[in-house]
Amino acid sequence: MTVIRHPRRASVRHRNWPPCRRCSGLALDLGSARTRAWLAGRGVVLDVPTVTFPGTGAVRPVRRGTIVDTAGTARMLDRLLGHRLPRFGRPLVVVTAPVLDGPAFRAAARTAVEVLRPRAVLTVPGARAVALAAGADHLRPLLVVDIGAQLTEVVLLADGAVTDARRAALGTADLTGGTAPSLITEAVVGMVTAMLRQDRTELTRAALRRGVLLAGGGALRPDITRGLPEGLGCAVRQVPSPHTAAVRGAAGLLAAAHHHPSLTGTV
Repeated sequence: MTVIRHPRRASVRHRNWPPCRRCSGLALDLGSARTRAWLAGRGVVLDVPTVTFPGTGAVRPVRRGTIVDTAGTARMLDRLLGHRLPRFGRPLVVVTAPVLDGPAFRAAARTAVEVLRPRAVLTVPGARAVALAAGADHLRPLLVVDIGAQLTEVVLLADGAVTDARRAALGTADLTGGTAPSLITEAVVGMVTAMLRQDRTELTRAALRRGVLLAGGGALRPDITRGLPEGLGCAVRQVPSPHTAAVRGAAGLLAAAHHHPSLTGTV
């Protein structure tokens, strides 16, 4: 399990862009198991396995929330999206990123996305994208649990910024090898319990009183989620269509960026 506690908020660089309501845009969620893409004006256009084909069979370029093959990721994006983008013009691209190991992921993602000739690339923590998709009140503390195929994240947001995060290298893909679903449930409860012990503020307790927001493909697994309310001692609310929540939240940020030309860099 990896831990991050109360990081400083990342600075946001600013560049003046002319507002453009017709500019092309793309939201991307590069998951360890599946890649999802949302294209401006068309909605979700991709929900496919995250694989590349270097000539020796299928290879997964993203593992446990880390881009392990940047060139392979670029080839995959070119194959899946190159023909879907407008021939003229350069898209604004928003990419979701795991909270922990975020800088390395963001750097690799930006390099891979260059194959699509983006006008600019924004990155957003996956938990924040989930909160945006859920329409959650970002001014109040919020606890987001994202159960993916190879990674489970528990993230505390306050004023829309990450203040604490934990992750376990465990997900739904691990359950095929005889791993009990209860192990993921126990991992989530353990991470939240550790947050409570180490939080010198009231943010975690305030978020739990509000209830946990649940996303990721694991949110669709009752054998994982049924024990969470009792284990956490609070309400657990599933985001609508939890498996696509991150890309839909990124799409919302994409729309906001088109209408707020000062946004750029890392969000």
